[in-house]
Amino acid sequence: MMKYLDHLEEGIITFLIGAATLVIAVAVTRRYLMGIPVPAFQDWLLGFNMAWAQELCIYMFVWMAKFGAAYGVRTGIHVGVDVLINRLPPRWCKTSVLLGLASGALFTGIIATLGAGFVWENGMHYAVYSRFGLPMPDDLYEGPITPDLEWPTWAVYLAIPLGSSLMCFRFLQVAWGFFRTGELPHHDHSHVDGLDDETVNATEALEEYEEHKLDDIQDGGVK
Repeated sequence: MMKYLDHLEEGIITFLIGAATLVIAVAVTRRYLMGIPVPAFQDWLLGFNMAWAQELCIYMFVWMAKFGAAYGVRTGIHVGVDVLINRLPPRWCKTSVLLGLASGALFTGIIATLGAGFVWENGMHYAVYSRFGLPMPDDLYEGPITPDLEWPTWAVYLAIPLGSSLMCFRFLQVAWGFFRTGELPHHDHSHVDGLDDETVNATEALEEYEEHKLDDIQDGGVK
């Protein structure tokens, strides 16, 4: 189950990065091609409306940031200052780490709860009641829409409760793993996906060469 959640998380982030990059590339290319003095071509480009591109990319980057933050907790790529914690006795060090992870889970849990309430009141309640044909209370309203895409804003703001909930879960997951094993997720910046983990690091290979480069020199000559 966790493997599927990990793949879903990574898939969402990958799709958002790729889609945003593609939309930005197309929009910028269109803008520069409009300067080519070809009447029919310019008319076609002018009729190709991309006023929504900037707004869409902003929303995609917001969603990418929320889910990327949860991915960062799971993989240990968030920046942290642990100079003081590492100098504490082992028992206090473990307690401090667990306290920090619990604080992260509490904070993101609060954000997820408040965000869910905000999204619900911002028009999601109206959409749910309309979708399932429930009797509408008098104080329900449809909610605002975005300027260019004309999407309901509650769908965009849904990134807050979803991303924060996933981040809260990741904090709890890391805390439980650290409590059982005493290890935190660590991201190796020198590791490249797709390469064999046993591949010798370039720096280590250079150091090994410098150490043994004189081994073949015998009797004042090179063998």
